[in-house]
Amino acid sequence: MRKKICIVYTGGTIGMMPTQQGYAPQPGYFAQSLAQIPDLKSEDMPDWELVELCPLLDSSNIAAAQWHIIGRTIFERYHDFDGFVVLHGTDTMAYSASALSFMLENLNKPVVFTGSQIPLCRLRSDGRDNLTNSLLIAAQGVVRQVCLYFGGVLLRGNRSTKSSADGLQAFSSPNYPVLAHAGVDIRFNHSVIGNPSPSGPLQLVEPQDVPIGVLKIFPGIQFDLFAPILTQNLRGIVLETFGTGNLPDDNGSLLPLIQKAFTHGSIITVCSQCHQGAVHLGTYATSSPLKQAGAVSGLDMTTEAAVAKLYYLFSKGLDKQTIKYWMEQDLRGELTPV
Repeated sequence: MRKKICIVYTGGTIGMMPTQQGYAPQPGYFAQSLAQIPDLKSEDMPDWELVELCPLLDSSNIAAAQWHIIGRTIFERYHDFDGFVVLHGTDTMAYSASALSFMLENLNKPVVFTGSQIPLCRLRSDGRDNLTNSLLIAAQGVVRQVCLYFGGVLLRGNRSTKSSADGLQAFSSPNYPVLAHAGVDIRFNHSVIGNPSPSGPLQLVEPQDVPIGVLKIFPGIQFDLFAPILTQNLRGIVLETFGTGNLPDDNGSLLPLIQKAFTHGSIITVCSQCHQGAVHLGTYATSSPLKQAGAVSGLDMTTEAAVAKLYYLFSKGLDKQTIKYWMEQDLRGELTPV
C-alpha cells in the first residue's frame, strides 16, 4: 500500500514567482508548479496532498504564531498521513524546525522541512530535488522526528543551522552527524538517527509570544548600553559568547546586569559563537561570572534550538528553576548530555 504524505506549504523561495517588487509567494501558484513536475506522478512516489497555508509568508516573517499554525496543521492531520513535508523559506527554517521538534510531543512520524535557494519557476531550481527526496524520506518512515533535508543531506531539525546564503547546500549540523545522504540511493546513518520513544499520543504545545532576546558578545562591548534590554520584561536571554562561554569583563559591569535580569525572572542561556564545540561555564575565569549569576549552559545547542526551547518551556507554564533545569537536559536530541 502506497504511503500518503501531507505537503504543508508555508511560503518561501521554492514556490515564489517574480513580481515587480521581487520574488514573492502567490496563492494558488505553487499548486500549478507541482502539477508540472513529472517525477511527482511516478509510481515510485508516495501519494501526496498539498495544504497551502494562508497567508503565505516569506520566512523572515515567521514567528511563534506561525509555528503554531504549522504545528496545528500537522496535529489535525496526524492520523490521516504517514508523514509530513513542510515547505519553508530558508532564512528561518532552522528556527521553525527546532520549534516544531519541541512543540510536537510524542511525535512518531517523519516531519521533513525543506525548501530551495532557487524558485521552482527557474530553470536551475534545487527545489525539485529537495521536494522529491523529502517526500521519499517521509514515506520511508525511517526518521520519525522533525528533520531538515537540503542539498543532498538530512539533518536533525534542532541541530541544523543555515550556513550559506547562496549555496545549494545551505544548511549544516555542526555538532551532530548527518542522518542521511541522498546520492544514487538514500543512505541512512542508522546509528545516529535516535528516534524518540513516544510515551503517549501526539500532543501539541502552543507557543506563547514570550519576550526573548539574543545578544551577541563582541570585542569592546559596553554592557551598560544593553541594560534596558536585559532588565525590561525579557523572560529569556540567549547570550552568544566567545569560545566555551567566555566574555569580556567590561570593568565588572556585566555581573550586576545579569543578576538583576535573573532577579526579574529572566532565564539566561549561554551559547557559543563557535559552530563546533560546547559551552562549559567556569572552565575559564572569564565565564565564571555567568555561572555565579545563575546563567545556564546551552552546551552544544545551536542558537536556533536554544531560542525555540525557551519558547517551548515558557509556554508550558513552568517555573524559573524548572526551566533552568530542563534547558541543560536533552529533550529531543538538541544537545549532547555531559
